[in-house]
Amino acid sequence: MFEKLTDRAGEALSPVSGIHIESNRELVVENCRRIEECDEVFMQFISGHLRVQVWGSGLRAYDHKTGGLVIRGRISRVELAERRRHGDEESASREH
Repeated sequence: MFEKLTDRAGEALSPVSGIHIESNRELVVENCRRIEECDEVFMQFISGHLRVQVWGSGLRAYDHKTGGLVIRGRISRVELAERRRHGDEESASREH
């Protein structure tokens, strides 16, 4: 019970993400929490309640230490997906 309450409190307090795209050459992300994968053709990271995936060529990440993230290169696709909450993951695993 306490674990569920702390998870929900953390979700309520987590900052909202903002994503700005300039042409197909730069993507600026506010409140990037964690970079999960990063190479020249694919990047995946967590921002707020979103999992963000970026595809392209010559991709490079900058400024992660500031709490934001700047990705430069030739961006061909950006995909946003809501992250599951802890309780949602448990119920989904019980269904399978």
